[in-house]
Amino acid sequence: MRILAAGDHFVAPDLFESALRDEPDLPGDLEVVHLTSGWPTEPFGPVGTGDSVVDEASGTEDEVIAALEGARVCLTQMAPFTARVFEARPELEMVAVCRGGPVNVDLDAADRAGVVVAQAPGRNAAAAAEYAVAMILAAARHVPYADAELRDGRWRGDLYAYDRAGLELAGATAGLVGYGAIGRIVARVLRAFGAEVLVADPYTDPATAETDGVRLVALDELLRASSVVSLHARLTDETSGLIGARELDLLPSGAVLVNTARGGLIDHGPLPEALRSGRLGALALDVFDVEPPPDDWPLRGLPNVVATPHLAGATRQTAHRAAAIAAGEAGRYLRGEPLAHPANAAARRLTEEVVS
Repeated sequence: MRILAAGDHFVAPDLFESALRDEPDLPGDLEVVHLTSGWPTEPFGPVGTGDSVVDEASGTEDEVIAALEGARVCLTQMAPFTARVFEARPELEMVAVCRGGPVNVDLDAADRAGVVVAQAPGRNAAAAAEYAVAMILAAARHVPYADAELRDGRWRGDLYAYDRAGLELAGATAGLVGYGAIGRIVARVLRAFGAEVLVADPYTDPATAETDGVRLVALDELLRASSVVSLHARLTDETSGLIGARELDLLPSGAVLVNTARGGLIDHGPLPEALRSGRLGALALDVFDVEPPPDDWPLRGLPNVVATPHLAGATRQTAHRAAAIAAGEAGRYLRGEPLAHPANAAARRLTEEVVS
């Protein structure tokens, strides 16, 4: 039984193999082969041609096809699985992707090939939520800018002046756009600080919002009321460019906007003027419309911008958790058990058949 551990420099192949070998009752002749892509030292991006292009992938189709020789199962985070890959390896039965949305897999092509795909929702929820809160605090209290000024030899006592002072979370209204696993953790932390939390998410159950002590509102109402707005939505056709010039104009003057989700949620064009004019008091970004930002990035050098290179999920615990979830799904498949996190129609059918 050959399994491919297609890792990278975050969730490495040996993490997949270690987690897999902890699974009970697997075939005794288990052989795990390794493939390592360049991410995150090399940016991810689209891979494929024609009608089968996957996003946020690392490595090439040819590398994956070669490494899959004889493999029935693959555990991966970033490897590209396009129609060409599935067509080249008809012996492949199952792909376990250790991320919340397997955008590096062409799910329709997997269904056509009869390949089961599993995913790993929530594997970085704690890490991403902690990071979002850190970015909110850093932006609202000007921490990176004050630090940089002090390191350059300038004691910025003027940042204590009323018109330059930051915002407290205690007593503030904070708006969360998107309320999945990450958003719910962020809400708990913000409420612990004493903030009122508004949520805009058409897929959130009102009973869940009430239980969590947050108020479910329309996006426009959230933007008008919130001095801090943090984005936690998935990037879809529905949410692309969700925050643009119109939405920025709805914010209270001096509001803080934070995006640790996906760069495409914001139309970046109006941001420089909004920051210079004070319409936005501060902006914190861990994700961008173009990654990495170009040399002429218009937000570079603005003092009220906090920017980090897509690090929200970067904890060692996340890497181990991701590998364990993927290995658990592979173990369930090989033992003939229902999958916990099916990602495509083939996986859902298999899970229903096993349960029945």
